[in-house]
Amino acid sequence: MAGFRSLARQVRDPRCDLALRRYSLRKCLERFAPYGHRATWDHLCSRAGFGPEDRSPDPARLVAALDELEEARSVWLAYEVEFAQRRKKEKHDGLRRPGSVDDWHRLTWGGFGVAWCDDPRVHPHEALAEVLRRLIAALEREPGEACPVCAGERLTWKYDLAHEPSSGPVCTGCGIVVPRPVLTPEALVEARRGRLLVSA
Repeated sequence: MAGFRSLARQVRDPRCDLALRRYSLRKCLERFAPYGHRATWDHLCSRAGFGPEDRSPDPARLVAALDELEEARSVWLAYEVEFAQRRKKEKHDGLRRPGSVDDWHRLTWGGFGVAWCDDPRVHPHEALAEVLRRLIAALEREPGEACPVCAGERLTWKYDLAHEPSSGPVCTGCGIVVPRPVLTPEALVEARRGRLLVSA
């Protein structure tokens, strides 16, 4: 099975058939898809200027989408290295029990679903790398009251999400499932009060 870098080379290779280049970009999302596969694909297509169902997009647009995905992946991989180093130091210092950020991180190892968007058509508009930088910054500071990506304060609790955890606070502004560790207990209570009664 090809890895992310191998697939990325195929996307960039002008000698490859256009269908293979598009397919390889889609396969990259099996290795790294911050919003989930479908939402990340929709995001990349809209930002690069081709349709999700376009079978013969401009190769330059495919490469632009790949560039955005690679930049975001670099941001996330750097965070994972720092995270692993921190956990190693904590274990050395006797802190064996992981915290809530660690529990959340375990579910997103590798970057899949880091900023899960349950509705693939509703996701942040900013570049993926910027979204991840905002999310990482929120994970590294005290919990807040709003979405770390768009600063939206309207969070709604949703059940039956297509990702773990299966329920959580969803930002009605940008569509991400907000990681619980970045929110105060009060913000989580408020999100539950405004919960959607049916899943999308």
